[in-house]
Amino acid sequence: MTAMQAVMRREFRSYFGTPLAYVFLCVFLWAAAFGAFKDQLFEMRDANLRVFFSYLPWLFAFLAPAIAMRTWAEERRTGTVELLLTLPVTVRQAVLGKFFAGWAVFAIALLLTTPIVFSVEYLGDPDYGPIFAGYLGALLMSGAYLAIGTFFSALTKNQVIAFIVAAVVCLILVFLGQPSMIATLDEFPLTSWLAPFVEQMSFAVHFDLLQRGVIELRNIVFPLVVIAAFLICSVVILNEQKAR
Repeated sequence: MTAMQAVMRREFRSYFGTPLAYVFLCVFLWAAAFGAFKDQLFEMRDANLRVFFSYLPWLFAFLAPAIAMRTWAEERRTGTVELLLTLPVTVRQAVLGKFFAGWAVFAIALLLTTPIVFSVEYLGDPDYGPIFAGYLGALLMSGAYLAIGTFFSALTKNQVIAFIVAAVVCLILVFLGQPSMIATLDEFPLTSWLAPFVEQMSFAVHFDLLQRGVIELRNIVFPLVVIAAFLICSVVILNEQKAR
């Protein structure tokens, strides 16, 4: 077992060794079911999961920071980060191990929503291409949100601050793609040229295309770039703290 796998296993066990993971799963499944069925999924008689997927960018913007806020903030508050970094594990391995443990929790949460797929199957003959693409997009988006939360958790010892700042950043990256935002930018000559760029910086835009079955390279690359960028920044921050 590599050092990264050992950290991942330790962190994954810690999630389920406390009520955190169970509360997260219950809240996510309740919110996902409520969002899907409150809009009369059965009455629409349309065999797709667009109603369910439409809530995920906003829901993950709160849940991912809630999972990530303890990743490093708690370690720094209790002083165990020094112990962790003295073990035969690099900062990069520790960051990746903790990140993949949190991402695994999201993968489990998404897997537990498969009964909604069976409900859609009951409605008719769904196109599984957009459903698969939607789940892929949801997994990538959750990873990007989690990486953002990991970065802000590495910046502070206070979990509440880490959660609030990460949630605000995630919400901004969703809101940037809203039609009202793009329309506002288009209204002014000085900002109209920014509209296409700002729109492509939104998770909602890329995820919307994926859940419609449009699998383009940019829709896959964008969340992966966000994940890589924020994890690299987390490693840099933690290395600086380790060197002090």
